[in-house]
Amino acid sequence: MHKDTLLRRLNDKTAVIGIVGLGYVGLPLSLRYSEVGYKVIGFDIDQDKIDALNKGQTYIEHIQSERIAKAIQSGFEPSSDLTLSRDLDAVILCVPTPLTKYREPDLSFVLSTVDALLPYLRSGQVVSLESTTYPGTTEEELRPRLEKAGFVVGENMFLVFSPEREDPGNARFSTHTIPKVCGGSTPSCLEVGLALYGQVINTVVPVSSTQAAELTKLLENIHRAVNIGLVNEMKIIADRMGIDIHEVIRAAATKPFGFVPYYPGPGLGGHCIPIDPFYLTWKAREYGLHTRFIELAGEVNSAMPEWVVEKLADALNEREMPIRGSRILVLGIAYKKNVNDMRESPAVELMSLLQAKGAHIDYSDPHVPSFPKMRRYSFDLNSVKLTPEALASYDVVLLATDHDRFDYETIEKHAKLIVDTRGRYLGVHSKVVKA
Repeated sequence: MHKDTLLRRLNDKTAVIGIVGLGYVGLPLSLRYSEVGYKVIGFDIDQDKIDALNKGQTYIEHIQSERIAKAIQSGFEPSSDLTLSRDLDAVILCVPTPLTKYREPDLSFVLSTVDALLPYLRSGQVVSLESTTYPGTTEEELRPRLEKAGFVVGENMFLVFSPEREDPGNARFSTHTIPKVCGGSTPSCLEVGLALYGQVINTVVPVSSTQAAELTKLLENIHRAVNIGLVNEMKIIADRMGIDIHEVIRAAATKPFGFVPYYPGPGLGGHCIPIDPFYLTWKAREYGLHTRFIELAGEVNSAMPEWVVEKLADALNEREMPIRGSRILVLGIAYKKNVNDMRESPAVELMSLLQAKGAHIDYSDPHVPSFPKMRRYSFDLNSVKLTPEALASYDVVLLATDHDRFDYETIEKHAKLIVDTRGRYLGVHSKVVKA
């Protein structure tokens, strides 16, 4: 009866949904469940996030405070108290899965969260992992923990893997319009997983196993990482030949079949593309396999910041100036345009490399007013307002993230030298260097 009862509660929206991790994945998912009528409890260890949410305030730029305030009024309950998970019918895990300094999977957030939840889990619940990871994590790490606690997966506890597919700042898609892949530990688990997501996601895509769902997510991100690595390598070749790679890509993109445009940049950023491919690289070693495409793309992409710095140094050298002592303004420090997401941002690596060479660094980013706390980087800086006088005071303006809110005509008019890593300035410009 456990499955039938849970299915009924999920389908008639009387189920209580718990979401652990209220970041770029967990918060929009929490709001979506709340908006369609479920009771939602959101968990996070960051008390500042919990306090902000309870006041109806946002900390993710593309999520409006009004949505949060409305969800709170509808019963959305943000909390750091995991004992509340006793009341849940569903537990959805949206916690980070970074890499260690040795570029190996770090499952500590996932496993410590599961271990902390175990004392409060009960029969008749569904646990869904959304964090990107290597194939086998759900079966090899989560399932044994649940079974050791006395649950029978597929009978009185239901376990699924359903990878997140958020794209922060992309107005064309939202949580409910992006099709969602779901795999279960057993056929009964999959049935419950489809019911869990069926009311909040327009299209749920079932696959045969949790491993297939885990590998699906990795394939999506590896596809992007390898293709970005390809165009970054093509950028270097085109640069040496005196050809504008962005002109070439735009021309190639007019082909209506067999070509998908990817665009080069100063490196890879975000929580997925620079990290997730190496989860498969690590797991493949267990099978005696070497993921050469993935590793080569990683090498090309991770070398991009150094290449940009070299291009900037050459541009200064032509003006008989060294990097040391130069005043450099970095435009855009989020990892992609039109968001405030700083995770793995190549712009910050550029700032660090240039500072290490003796440059005086400032930044301007309308989405990031003050440089945030980061594990690897520390800059005591606030965003510079882009006035004509400010632009003219720098030796170089380095366009790292091409936010739409920048006034590119004003920047070109008043900057002494622009190093453009995003292809924003097409054609030949006397003061623009493509990098």
